[in-house]
Amino acid sequence: MAVSYVHYVQPLRFSSKTRLFFSDSSRCREDRRKSNCLVFASARKSDISLQSKVEDLLDSVKWDGKGLAVAIAQNVDTGAILMQGFANKDALATTISSRKATFYSRSRSSLWTKGETSKNFINVHDIFLDCDRDSIIYLGKPDGPTCHTGSETCYYTSIFDHLKDQEVEGNRLALTTLYSLESTISQRKAELAAPENGKPSWTKRLLLDDNLLCSKIREEADELCRTLEENEDKSRTASEMADVLYHAIVLLTLKNVKAEEVLEVLRQRFSKSGIEEKRSRKLQN
Repeated sequence: MAVSYVHYVQPLRFSSKTRLFFSDSSRCREDRRKSNCLVFASARKSDISLQSKVEDLLDSVKWDGKGLAVAIAQNVDTGAILMQGFANKDALATTISSRKATFYSRSRSSLWTKGETSKNFINVHDIFLDCDRDSIIYLGKPDGPTCHTGSETCYYTSIFDHLKDQEVEGNRLALTTLYSLESTISQRKAELAAPENGKPSWTKRLLLDDNLLCSKIREEADELCRTLEENEDKSRTASEMADVLYHAIVLLTLKNVKAEEVLEVLRQRFSKSGIEEKRSRKLQN
């Protein structure tokens, strides 16, 4: 999946327990100069302080002449660029509060939350501003296809396919290296049902022979460890890790497990210690 490499970004992190609400409180009524007003469910000093920080942050964004900034939604696990829209102060404030990617519709002149009709919400885990503070990334997890066409993302048209006069596939996605590999292996699996002309590819041989596949995974993992034990150079370690990843993705494909599912498991472990995580596995078993 396509990954945006954003340098010098400044993350906005809020606890999942923090709840911000729009309200017609007396404070809002007294301050008509604010385009939006955020108040908290409780009046604790920490809440008021955070409210002030959010308001300052909204004011610090370099909104254009129409009060808008580009807002891009990106999959937190795959890195896929899901969609691009526009946000104003209210849209960004609503996203911070609701944790649902919210945009400003220029055609309807109103806010809209992605998924409010389709239920394919984009659940926001973090928000980033670029170095110029004039564009926004909603880093989140989609509940389903993002594009109105039913595609996983809105970006599935390759310019280079057009230039090469290749037929444009509606389901072509902008894939990073890992997901291109997964896609190719999935394609080889789909081809197994068709008659084979000549010798099968190595990937197909692995897909057809569980014992061969498992022996190769063990072999490649051992060779990876040897690069550490025998103090081999970095390029050798990278090469052996590439072999481990390739064979592991073949196994995942056989088990109908997406790499995205593995990355989601890893993300959910970020806030856990390794000891706690292993203990929870034993309890589940």
